[in-house]
Amino acid sequence: MKHTESHIGHSSLSRRGFFKAGPALGTAVSAQTSLVYAAAPQQQQSGSPLISQRRTLGAGNSAMEVSALGFGCMGMNYHRGIHPPKEAMVKLIRQAVERGVTLFDTAETYGPFVNEELAGEGLAPVRKQVMISTKFGFNHEGGRANGLNSRPEQIRRVAEASLKRLRIDVIDLFYQHRFDPNVPIEDVAGTVKDLIQEGKVRRFGLCEVGAGTIRRAHAVQPVTAIQSEYHLMWREPEETVLPVCEELHIGFVPYSPVNRGFLGGTLNEHTRFDSGNDNRDRLPRFTPQAMRANLAIVEALNRFGRPRGATSAQVAMAWLLARKPFIVPIPGTTKLAHLEENLRTADFAFTAAEMRELESAVSMIKIVGDRYPAEEQRRISR
Repeated sequence: MKHTESHIGHSSLSRRGFFKAGPALGTAVSAQTSLVYAAAPQQQQSGSPLISQRRTLGAGNSAMEVSALGFGCMGMNYHRGIHPPKEAMVKLIRQAVERGVTLFDTAETYGPFVNEELAGEGLAPVRKQVMISTKFGFNHEGGRANGLNSRPEQIRRVAEASLKRLRIDVIDLFYQHRFDPNVPIEDVAGTVKDLIQEGKVRRFGLCEVGAGTIRRAHAVQPVTAIQSEYHLMWREPEETVLPVCEELHIGFVPYSPVNRGFLGGTLNEHTRFDSGNDNRDRLPRFTPQAMRANLAIVEALNRFGRPRGATSAQVAMAWLLARKPFIVPIPGTTKLAHLEENLRTADFAFTAAEMRELESAVSMIKIVGDRYPAEEQRRISR
C-alpha cells in the first residue's frame, strides 16, 4: 500500500492550503521591541532568496556561518516512504540553494550511500555557495547499517568514500552519527582532528550525545555543532546539552524540527507508514493511538499561528529559532511548496509575550508515546 498523508480535519489548515490562500492571510507582527527572534517580514522579489538571515555554528577556527534554516536531505530517499525520482530531488536541492539555503545535511547510512550521491550531484554546480555536513559511525552490510563503528581506521575509510560520493575535496562538517561505546570519544575526536590537519575535513560535530561526551571531545578537537532531535514534542536537550553548547560556544542543529512531519498537521491516526521505507512505523509516538492523542499539540499550534498568518509547521520552527541564536534547524522535504513554507518561517517575529503564550498552551498537553523503541533510545544521550 502506498504511503498516504491524511489531513487532520476541518479545524486545521493544511500546509498546501495555507499557501493557496496566499498573502490574504497576512502576517500579524507585534510592534513591540522585545523580540525573541527579530526577522521582519519582507516582500519577496523575483530572484531574491526566501531566506537571507545567517547564523554561526561554533567559534574561532571551527566556526561556520550558514543560513538560519538548513536542509536535511535524508527523506529524499530514506526513511520517509515513497519518494520522487532522483532527478526531481536533484532539482529541489538546487531550488533550495536558489532560495538562500547554504547548509545541507546528509550521511553515508542514508540509503546507505544513495543520499550522499544525491546530495553530491545536486550541489556540485553550486559547491562554492554551500556547506555540506555528513556523518560516520556505522558498519554497513547487505544494504543496511550493521552495528556501530567509530574506530579510527573506519572514520578514515568513511571520509574518503564520502568525499567521492559528494564530489568534493573537503567535508565542511563531519559528525559522529552515534556514540560508539567501544571507542573512546577522545580517539574519535583525535582522528577527526588529524583529518582536519590533512585538509580532508574542516570541522567536527557530534550527534545525540550527552554533556559529558561533548566536553571530552571538545577538549581534544573543538566541536562546531551538536545535532540532535529537538522540537516541541521532545525537549530533553534543554536539560544539559543546550547549556553546555552555550557555555562552550558550540552550535546546535535540531533534526526533525517538526517531529517527522507530525507538527505540520498532515498526519493523523489513519496515516499508514507501510511503504517498507519509513521508520515511523516502528516509533511509539506514531502509533494510531499516540497520533490521535497528540493532535492536541497541532491544534494548539494552529490556534496560535492562524491569527498571525503562520502554519503549525512555521510556528514549531519559529519557536526553535527563538530558543537560542546558535540553533539552526534542518527541516527536510521532497516538495517545493513545503520548502518555501519552511523558509518563510524566518519572516516571523514573535515577542517574548507571544512565546510565553505558546509555551503556556503546549505545556498543558501530555505527549503520548516514547520517542524511540527502548533499544534505539539506549544509543543516544551518552
